[in-house]
Amino acid sequence: MTSEATATTLESTTTSTLGSTTTATTGQSSPTADELSEERLSMVENQISARQIQDPLLLEAMKAVPRHRFVPDDLQKYAYEDHPLPIGFGQTISQPYIVALMTEALAVAPGEKVLEIGTGSGYQAAVLAEMGLTVYTIEIIPELATRAESVLGHLGYRVMTRAADGYFGWEEEAPFDAIIVTAAPDHVPKPLVDQLAPGGVMVIPVGPIGAVQTLWKFSPGADGELLAESLGWVSFVPFTRAEE
Repeated sequence: MTSEATATTLESTTTSTLGSTTTATTGQSSPTADELSEERLSMVENQISARQIQDPLLLEAMKAVPRHRFVPDDLQKYAYEDHPLPIGFGQTISQPYIVALMTEALAVAPGEKVLEIGTGSGYQAAVLAEMGLTVYTIEIIPELATRAESVLGHLGYRVMTRAADGYFGWEEEAPFDAIIVTAAPDHVPKPLVDQLAPGGVMVIPVGPIGAVQTLWKFSPGADGELLAESLGWVSFVPFTRAEE
């Protein structure tokens, strides 16, 4: 099981710089019928539903989002297979099951506000948007942020994107009903905890670089302390900081 990152086949129409914010939108919803729709439906049935992912809204979203549009041209034929794929800059698009596992753990409902740290390819953000969520996403690699913005816009997803250090979250838009982190820090960033709404959920892999990590589900308790639930072992790309 591995991580999330990015590369797409569409050229960006804007230029992202670290700290910039843009909105990807055309007001349209993504098409479900395309040349790889059968592969996508098979992916959901055999890799997602078969592993006890049950959220109907999530399953329908993963049937709708054209995952192959978020990977390089030469890898599109592998987009619906049961493993991650490289997308450039040392990053990957996550295994479909990991996307589903993390998204279901958020326990979100349409209309809620979600912050994603690590836009990567933009696929995770697209799944969340397809579910009817208000999505904010941060990517520290400007080229990946620009590419993801372009793909999301071409597919019609309204997603607020920012090229910045995700460690600090998106304070001016907080609080968030859910926060999902798709790269692994060696500790839980406090700014993200502070931006989580009461009753909210954060899903994040935590662990040392170059080793397996634990995927955690955190939620604030009545006393302000974080309640933690382990979702198992994972292997994500490292959480990159601006000073590195």
